[in-house]
Amino acid sequence: MKNEIRTARAEMKYARMSAFKIRDIARAMRGLSVKEADARLSFAPQKSARLLLQTLRSAIANGENNHSIPADKLLVHEVMVGEGSTFHRFQPKARGSAGPIRKRTSHIRITLKEMSEEELNPVKKEKKGTKAKAASKA
Repeated sequence: MKNEIRTARAEMKYARMSAFKIRDIARAMRGLSVKEADARLSFAPQKSARLLLQTLRSAIANGENNHSIPADKLLVHEVMVGEGSTFHRFQPKARGSAGPIRKRTSHIRITLKEMSEEELNPVKKEKKGTKAKAASKA
């Protein structure tokens, strides 16, 4: 039970934006700490960043309240953006015809995981040969 990885999840359904547009921003936040991901999304000018930020903050709250995981120990594990239903509308065209308009929606799912001790305190490895070079210079 001690080695079990705890996760927190949040979903936003039927977000009124195309999944193609949201995926561009979502790719950049995978593997980041929640603090770093929050900072990046806060300053991104796109609407998709605002939707992802809302979902991220919900996932952080779920982790803290439901699973008792402190926010500074959470890591963005998975960001999935899937296509939702499409609203079909029509734009009037010449000679009585109509052109289709597709108002796309998407579903956003963010999964956060608790960082292990190795991820919290990374051990810096020395490069091969650095001690030998330092010794030869002295």
